[in-house]
Amino acid sequence: MIPARNEADNLPILIDEIRSAFEPRGIEIVVVDDGSTDSTPSVLEKLASEDQRIRFVRHARSCGQSGALWTGVRAARAPIVATLDGDGQNDPAFLPALVDCLSDQQVGIAAGQRTGRRDSKLKQVSSRIANKVRGAMLKDGTRDSGCGLKAFRREAFMELPYFQGLHRFLPALFVGDGWKVAHVDVKDRSRRHGTSNYGILDRLAVGILDLFGVWWLIRRRERHPLKLSKD
Repeated sequence: MIPARNEADNLPILIDEIRSAFEPRGIEIVVVDDGSTDSTPSVLEKLASEDQRIRFVRHARSCGQSGALWTGVRAARAPIVATLDGDGQNDPAFLPALVDCLSDQQVGIAAGQRTGRRDSKLKQVSSRIANKVRGAMLKDGTRDSGCGLKAFRREAFMELPYFQGLHRFLPALFVGDGWKVAHVDVKDRSRRHGTSNYGILDRLAVGILDLFGVWWLIRRRERHPLKLSKD
């Protein structure tokens, strides 16, 4: 599943890489066009007309990365959903390894952990600060929750509460619901075309504010009747 905004030049290359990575497995590729203002809609129409495994959903206006993720997971039909960003920095070659982690029935989500970051120094510093604070508070054992490469159980994801910023806290939310998290080291790549559509403040200032809400939410969900019945 790919959340994408103004990624017309990157999507054809990325989708071709996804098909190659999963050959010969059966897959569907769901792309959420998050209110793009470039030629992304026409590119997706062409790609979908050429390959019935490609489906896309369009937001009339941008809803943000969490909104695009939520829409895409709802649209997906498979029990396992693998995600990556639409800018091409995430290498699809790592997706099968993430999916395979879910063969362990206790693992709810497998999260990519980037090595050799290709982002700007400012973006790397902001991510490092946010991840350290998040890890200290939520204790989910994840050093890089912002990596777009993930695979998780669709049914478990749909039980999570929706909020803007959800995509930054998936490992912690799965842990809070009693699942184990698997981690896979992945290599980061440089963006091929365009510029980032989700800013640094979105990753740092807002993310740290959201952290306190997620900490409170997980503590409250520990007493959820369904969780208690499972225990």
